[in-house]
Amino acid sequence: MWRRATSKTRATNKGFMTKRIINFGVIGCGLMGREFASAAARWCHLLDLDFEPRLVAACDPNPQAVAWFEDNCAHLKTATSDYKHLLDDPQIEAIYCAVPHNLHSQIYCDIIRAGKHLLGEKPFGIDAQANREISESARARPDLLVRCASEFPFFPGARRVFKMARDGEMGRIIEIEAGFWHGSDLDPRKPINWKRRIASNGAYGCLGDLGMHTLHLPLRLGVKPLDVRALLSKVVDERPDENGQMTPCETWDNAILACRGKRQNASDKTPQSAGGETRHNDINSQKATETPDKAHMSTHAAGEEFPLLISTKRIAPGHANTWFIRIIGTRMSAEFSTKNPKQLRFLPYAPGDEQAWRHVDCSSQSSYATITGSIFEFGFSDSILQMWAAFCDELVNRDQMKGDFACVAIEEAAQSHALFTAALKSQQSGETVRLE
Repeated sequence: MWRRATSKTRATNKGFMTKRIINFGVIGCGLMGREFASAAARWCHLLDLDFEPRLVAACDPNPQAVAWFEDNCAHLKTATSDYKHLLDDPQIEAIYCAVPHNLHSQIYCDIIRAGKHLLGEKPFGIDAQANREISESARARPDLLVRCASEFPFFPGARRVFKMARDGEMGRIIEIEAGFWHGSDLDPRKPINWKRRIASNGAYGCLGDLGMHTLHLPLRLGVKPLDVRALLSKVVDERPDENGQMTPCETWDNAILACRGKRQNASDKTPQSAGGETRHNDINSQKATETPDKAHMSTHAAGEEFPLLISTKRIAPGHANTWFIRIIGTRMSAEFSTKNPKQLRFLPYAPGDEQAWRHVDCSSQSSYATITGSIFEFGFSDSILQMWAAFCDELVNRDQMKGDFACVAIEEAAQSHALFTAALKSQQSGETVRLE
């Protein structure tokens, strides 16, 4: 006899599976807040998951921004301009927060102190001090999941590059390059916004806005930047404000960081805690997970140094939203760019072989299986959906999460701040600065 599968119970080929509903609130109803709402609405795109986010509350000081959620989110119960209304609601289990950087420390810490799980936007604090405050709050609540958003590593091509490096296929690493480039700011008529002001964006400029995306995979591979020589540039000096008056642009448009990188152990999920102790009851400690065996480690050349090149650009002519990773090794080289989202380029090599780059089209499948046929293309909204699946998976299943790649851990966000702080010192002094 058949019975209807409800939102909490659905049929599978193995019978009926209870689905864990996670009630979410969104603080910051702009572009990325709407992307989360869209991902939650298309959760049926994912296959065989026993958890599901449900967007029940939205907060933004702009009534028009909140109105979009009221019009489009079927389960929304609360629409407010005061984020504390969400924190006081016992029905809300987790928060997605996407607000200007100067608000990160106060709001992120308030979310954690209120006992809510948090996925927050980068850079996880306007500066290193703000990031330390967030990290301390997270460590004081080891029962909560606190992660930083970064979706691009979930592109199938990016995952394949990562796995090649993680599994030792590349031999000794020669160099790693990662970048995130935009082109729309080439137009000087584009109005100024909060990202062009130090008070709201921070002194990091484009590094704070884009840098965590470039570092997610290198850091997860166990690459530690040892020092940095930074070349930061301001290309457009002023832009029109909302009244058409020309207003100075205060933050860096483009950044190129040349670092010495040193490879340590790699993992899919989160690396081992700094002290070497694994605390499985503490979800915000960096956990030891799958690492390559000794045979693989010998091919990793762990501990050897190599160039690590990071670039973040708001003014890169011809690029709409290009994220890329390139890893060059003695046995295998590989690169992936969202500019060609189906294409993976790789060069296998053995002594005496011809050195020729090869191209292959990637499947649409990522960490979590979907209804999409494998021959079709993977896109930005798919990467957002996969990132949200990873966050919800880790929230529900902790160390036993079903997926093979986790969101950015608080320790990885802290490493990015150490690099960006050193980069500012390097730009000011014109010298290479060693990371503390």
